[in-house]
Formats: sequence, structure tokens, C-alpha cells
Amino acid sequence: MQRKKVFISSVQTEFRFERQLLFDYLISDVLLGKFFEPFIFEKLPAVSKNSETVYLNEVKECDIYLGIFGSKYGFEDADGISPTEKEYDLAEKFHKIRLIYIKETEKREEKEDLLIKKAEKDIVRKKFSDCDELKTIVYISLIRYLEENEYIRVSPIDATINKNASLEDIDEEKVKKFISKARIKRNFPYDENDNINNVLEHLGLIENNNITNAAILLFGKKPQKYFITSSIKCSQFYGNKIEKPIPSYHIYDGDVFELIDQAVSFVMSRIDATVGDRDKSFQADVTSELPLQAVTEAIVNAVCHRDYTSNASVQVMLFKNRLEIWNPGNLPYGLTIDMLKSHHTSMPSNPLLARPMYLFGSIEQMGTGTEMIINKCIEYGLPVPEFQQSEIFKLIIWRKVVNSSSNDVLTSQATMQPTMQPTMQPTMQPTMQPTMQVQKLLEKFDGEMSMAEILKILKMNNRDYVRLNYIQPALKQGLIELVYPDNPNHPQQKYRLARKRNKK
Repeated sequence: MQRKKVFISSVQTEFRFERQLLFDYLISDVLLGKFFEPFIFEKLPAVSKNSETVYLNEVKECDIYLGIFGSKYGFEDADGISPTEKEYDLAEKFHKIRLIYIKETEKREEKEDLLIKKAEKDIVRKKFSDCDELKTIVYISLIRYLEENEYIRVSPIDATINKNASLEDIDEEKVKKFISKARIKRNFPYDENDNINNVLEHLGLIENNNITNAAILLFGKKPQKYFITSSIKCSQFYGNKIEKPIPSYHIYDGDVFELIDQAVSFVMSRIDATVGDRDKSFQADVTSELPLQAVTEAIVNAVCHRDYTSNASVQVMLFKNRLEIWNPGNLPYGLTIDMLKSHHTSMPSNPLLARPMYLFGSIEQMGTGTEMIINKCIEYGLPVPEFQQSEIFKLIIWRKVVNSSSNDVLTSQATMQPTMQPTMQPTMQPTMQPTMQVQKLLEKFDGEMSMAEILKILKMNNRDYVRLNYIQPALKQGLIELVYPDNPNHPQQKYRLARKRNKK
């Protein structure tokens, strides 16, 4: 089958990042890439023809018009019409499939508002708040297109309607709990009193009162009724091999959020911990042998990205020298082991699962999870984690090496009886070494710098990502400081190398 041409239309200056994101996504996704050929004007080589003639001709030849509308109307010609509206009108004239996605914003230009109202009269449109949500709803729309035109007869497992399940299988209390937390974490636009169907529809989990497999895995009363192998198997071993006797073994059931909580608790309750003193607060700090964030992220990734058609389950295995997490499935097409070691484009195997998990806070930021696992382990003075891909995907987080000749060790909890609680040992703080990102930031720092200047020297445009992975760790370790420390939100706030560092 010849690939269907998708013309991506928007105000280029407003949606430059989103246009490139969708272009890359439609090319690299293992399924969508087989059926769709995206077009954005930026990728067109230099031609002698008038630019307007070129892009309008592309609209005529496309199969699907994909419009992204936001706050700006864009450049106007002599007749006061923008290229985006011309493209939309031409797509309507030639009866193209039109998919319209509207960015949620507080204020729009008057002509842009009129264009949206024009589109609302005769087509279905979806709203989005950020890039990840846009990618998810585009994925849903194109999968539905393939199904309706019978280009595919079996859709991806997360987006497939479960014909044996109904709304009665959804636990409303779980949905309300999700809404409550998603409102706090990500400003989710619904509250606990809204209709459950509307919430599920917004998340792409329901169609004509028929629920998807993702809805069951997220909010099902008994998900394992439909997905037996969605359980997580957790085991602890005395040594470094899979061998009996096994001091502790559990199979956990529940929705994806419950599975993650239970598996994380299994690991963290069976590793060593150190207790600090009470010089800073009434309650002493407890530092675990393995970083909680890294363990949580590793298990979240396994649950979110696994192959739910596989007869295997996610396995979490705690050995004397390491933690292994086995995930049935393969890396998404175009993603390599090396790419996991740095910030990369988010390519979730199950987008309808990934999006709610992000909104709930289980996933902190798309595309940064594996890099965070590496950085947290380095901060704790642990070896760099390993990623392995064979018939399954495997993540290995190494534990502290036990050295009986050293006084500065954490003994392995795996040598204890399974009924015992983690030992409380003398205070030992993890080694805080600058991460690769922090080192890169320090190397490029020059005097007092604003966030905009930092983004420029790092050649990055994701402000939240830089703040989370570069700025905050450097501040926490005392390597840089605020120019206005008493007013963190100062409109002219800048950063500089810490004065104690400058004196060296």
C-alpha cells in the first residue's frame, strides 16, 4: 500500500517544535511510519516556484490535512488571509480528511478564533495542552483512521476496544483518585464531579461507550481478568544467581498504579537503609541503599512500555549484588540502547497508558526516565546501570559492593532472613558527584546568566527539562547560586557560579 500523505498545517513560528515533533514521530513510529508520509514546509528543498503555490499544491495532493490551531493567526496576505486558513479552505474544497487540534490558551487573536469557529462547524476537533498530549491524540486519530478504512484489522493493544469488557468493569473511585492527583500534578482540566465518560473520552480510552484495553489496565476493577500476565512477579535471592531457596517471592495484581506501588515497596523494604541524626528536624532522615527515584522509574518504564500481548510478566529480581527488572518486549523502532543514556524523544510503546501515567505523576517527564536512573545511581556512588535487549528488555541497577575489610560499607539485605526488617546502620551519605548535565553546565558558565542565556549556550529549548536536570541539581550541590536568593521568582533572576567555587 502507498503511504497516505499527511499535510501538517499551522503557524510555523508558534508551533515550530510541535511540527518537527509530529514529523519525526510519524516517520519513526514502527506502525504509523508504514502507513503515513508527513509533510511540513520546512523540509521542502529550495525550489524556483512561488512558496504559496508549492504548499497549496501539497494540500491538493495530500490524503489527510492535519491542522494545529493556537493563539496566533499568522502572516496575512493582501486579502487579509493567512496561509493556514488558505490551506484549511483548500482541504475543505477538495474534501480531504481534516484532523484539527486546538491548543488550550487563555487568549487568541480574533481571526484565529474565527478560523477555529469555522472548523468547529463541520469537523471533529480535539484540544491539547502540551506536546505529549498532542502526540497522543494524533496517534489515536490516525489509528482510528486505519481501522475505519480497514488498513489494519488489529489495532495496537492499548488502543484496541475490548469487546468483552464494559463500563461496569471500570472502577469510578479509581478514576476520581486519578483526577484528583492529575489536577494537582498537571492541572488536569476535569474534577471529581465531572462525568466519568467525558474524562475517559478526553484520555482517548472510550469510544461510543466501548472501552479500550488501556482503560482496563489503568482503572479496571480486576485488570487481570482480561490481562492475566499483567501481574508483576517479584523475587529475592540470597546470592547472585537465580537459585533456590528463594527467601521472598510475590505475584502482585491490580491496575498499573497499584502494580508500581507494590513492586517498589517490595524492593525498598528489602534493601539496606541508613539513619541520619536529628540536627535538622525532629524526624531523622533515612537514606536507602538504592535511590528510590531510580527504582520507581525503572519499574514504571517496565509497566508502561511492556508488550501486553506477551505471555510473560514483568519480573523484578533482587540479588545480592544487583536489582534486575525484566520487561517482555523490545525497544520502540528507532530507539537504541545508547540513546537511552541521554535525553531522547519519547516513543512510548503504549501511548494511551503513558499519557495518564504522566498526568498522574508516575512519569515525571517524557523521554528523561532512563537518563534520570543513570544520574541518580551516579549520585549515590553506584556503578552506571546497564540496559540489555535480547528476547526481553532488561535493566540492571547495581548495589553497593560488599567489602568486609572496609568500615564504610552497606551490607546486603539479601543475606538476612526474609522476615527481618532492614537494618538501621550509622549515617552514611551517598557520594554527591556532579552529573554529566551539571558538568556540561559548569563548563559553559560565563558570569551571570539568565535562563534564556543558559538555554542558548546548551543549545536546548525545553526550559522545564533544563531546570530539572541542570539548574536544580547544580543549585542543590552548591555549585551555582541565585543572583537574587531572597526572591527566587525575581523577574530579572539570573544564576552564577557559587562564590566559594569562584574563589578556588
